[in-house]
Amino acid sequence: MRSFVPTAGPTGAKVERQWHVIDADGQVLGRVATEAARLLQGKHKAVYTPHIDTGDHVVIVNAAKVRLTGRKEEQKLYRYHSGYEGGVREERAKDVRTKQPARIVEEAVRGMLPKTKMGEAMWRKLKVYAGDKHPHQGQQPKDRKISNRSEVA
Repeated sequence: MRSFVPTAGPTGAKVERQWHVIDADGQVLGRVATEAARLLQGKHKAVYTPHIDTGDHVVIVNAAKVRLTGRKEEQKLYRYHSGYEGGVREERAKDVRTKQPARIVEEAVRGMLPKTKMGEAMWRKLKVYAGDKHPHQGQQPKDRKISNRSEVA
C-alpha cells in the first residue's frame, strides 16, 4: 500500500484550501487564536503533514469585540521597536484596542504559528477585521463556532 502525501508544488496531489470565518464577538482571545492557528496549519485535516503547508484561509471578524480575561486589558503589554537606539515602545492592550483592534488578534495568532518561512506563509492566509464586514464572500467561507468553557459546563 502506498502512502498519500499532499504536495504544494507543481506535481502530486494539490492541497485543497477552504475559507473559514470566525466571529470573535464576546469570545476569549486565546480560544479564537488557537482555533485560527489550528486551521492555518491544517491540523484539522486528515492529510496534515508537518513539513507541508496544508492549512486553510481564515477570516476573523469582530476583532474589536474579543474578550480578554482577568486584568489583561490593563496589564498586558504590546512591544515594538522603532528601529532607532532606545526605540522600544510599549502599549497596554486597552490602548492597542482603541488604535488598532485587529492587532491584538493578529499577534496572538502569529505567536502560535511556527517561526519559519512556512509559518510566514501560513500567517499570510489570515485576514482580521475589526468590524463584522469582510470582502471575502466570493470565496464562500464556512462559519466556525468556538465553544466557551462556560457554555459547555
